[in-house]
Amino acid sequence: MTQPMTIRRAHGRRPRVLDLFSCAGGAAKGYERAGFEVDGCDIVERPNYPFPYHRGDALEYLAHLITTGEIRRYTVVHASPPCQAGCALTVGTNASQGWGGTHVDLVAPTRELLDRTGLPYVIEQPNGRAKIRKDLSLCGEMFGLGVLRHRNFELGGWATARPAHPKHRGYVRGYRHGVYRHGPYVAPYGSGGGKATVPEMQEAMGIGWTDVRKELTEAIPPAYSEFIGRAFLASRTLGVAA
Repeated sequence: MTQPMTIRRAHGRRPRVLDLFSCAGGAAKGYERAGFEVDGCDIVERPNYPFPYHRGDALEYLAHLITTGEIRRYTVVHASPPCQAGCALTVGTNASQGWGGTHVDLVAPTRELLDRTGLPYVIEQPNGRAKIRKDLSLCGEMFGLGVLRHRNFELGGWATARPAHPKHRGYVRGYRHGVYRHGPYVAPYGSGGGKATVPEMQEAMGIGWTDVRKELTEAIPPAYSEFIGRAFLASRTLGVAA
């Protein structure tokens, strides 16, 4: 195994979050808005990622940071391990096409390393079969967004109140089970069938720094992680623990 390179960081007074499996930075941008410095890590080249990042295997990099003690530079860690094996939108399709075995569930090994850091953490997953505690569930309607994009979050070493889930204002626009419906939300995944265009996805999720469809379909709206980041900082101020 090659030794990952260390991200160079400017000294600052803001708390720092490590964003693992960072994709194009939907989560990262929200943490920045909440008051954090952000470093990312993703195995794929991410030229649109808006902050410093390390290209490499996220779990290998996290293990390196733990071994070297560099993990102590961080206040909290956010991780969004690949979810195709358990996502509600892909489970049925994967099974019908014989694809289920091609996706590796990285949630458990991610949690094991996060526990070793001794730091508070957040694990993010979509609705589905992913084996995480649903300590927090967020929806685009909570933030007045043009997507629903339900996401669940396991909070390690800290806690916050669960916000109420407001009633949806209507359907997600597009075809479902052969029926086309109009609605106030767009579907930020796939293409065709009334699903969102790239500009529609950007506007609906509040993401303007990337126009790559695949990056947008994998992203969480920054409003989610901004909420989480502010809640985390408030929990530290109030001395709230998990």
